[in-house]
Amino acid sequence: MKKYNVAVLGATGAVGREMIRALEERAFPVERLLPLASARSAGKKISFRGAEAEVREAQPDAFAGMDIVLGAVDSARARELAPHITAAGAVFIDNSSAFRMEPEVPLVVPEINGADALAHKGIIANPNCSTIIAMVALAPIAELSPIKTVVASTYQAVSGAGQEGLTELEEQLSALAKGEPAPAGKVFPCRIAGNVVPYIGKYKENMFTDEEMKMQNEGRRILHLPELRVSCTCVRVPVMRSHSISLSVVTERDVSPEEAMEAISRGAGCAVAPFDGRDFPTPLDSSEQDLVMVGRVRRGLCHENELCLWCCGDQLRKGAAVNAVQIAEILARA
Repeated sequence: MKKYNVAVLGATGAVGREMIRALEERAFPVERLLPLASARSAGKKISFRGAEAEVREAQPDAFAGMDIVLGAVDSARARELAPHITAAGAVFIDNSSAFRMEPEVPLVVPEINGADALAHKGIIANPNCSTIIAMVALAPIAELSPIKTVVASTYQAVSGAGQEGLTELEEQLSALAKGEPAPAGKVFPCRIAGNVVPYIGKYKENMFTDEEMKMQNEGRRILHLPELRVSCTCVRVPVMRSHSISLSVVTERDVSPEEAMEAISRGAGCAVAPFDGRDFPTPLDSSEQDLVMVGRVRRGLCHENELCLWCCGDQLRKGAAVNAVQIAEILARA
């Protein structure tokens, strides 16, 4: 099998480290691993397949000789470095939102629209983490009947905001356990410990946040349903890892809960209830693995052809790092 020189951009961050872990766990054919990060991380060592790879500073000239670059940096940095990545002849699989809505950039969830990745022109976009989790759960239903509308509420773990989000919750919980006031938050707009915050991202003109609009805008591209309408509320919850999503979907034809569960059970990347005797999964069930877990599938009470369901998925793994490595696997098999 051909082997590939793979760079991980943002290698010392939470998603970057998960990308390296996924490359190793999934036995991706890596000839050379190049971890790239900021200047302050240069020189650090990252373990990979029993050896240590030295972190280099992510500079425009760092991509020479690379075949694939997995990106785990913010949108501004992704846009800055993308021309240098493609000029070096590498394919850029980007986890940021920088290129997700570019018409010529494939937006890919391999279990759903993996073939789209092969139409790339040097850049492939990884969708938003909540969008990936929701679409993996909904795609088997969409195969039974096109989905017309979705109402979604996401319950997103603090690690979705990076290591800083985890640290903020841990510090607040530690203070409260000692009977001290929780320190003021910097990552979230108000205290997250013992609280929920219905605001992620920034408000758009329609008063939905940009995080909430991703479910519709990206879902249309992934499911190839350009008329799909989604109303979404994104909520940050004091959970360390794994996002949970409540979904109400209206399909063109009636789909029974039993039919939907059977389709989801056959769907790639899905697991269905029961979970430890329960008909619903929790974030703890879905953490540290790559399946989207689905339960509580039932008829809705408000619309014809409405189904309601609940799903959970590890946003650092399937919602980000593993999805990117799966895209790389599509390229390796082509």
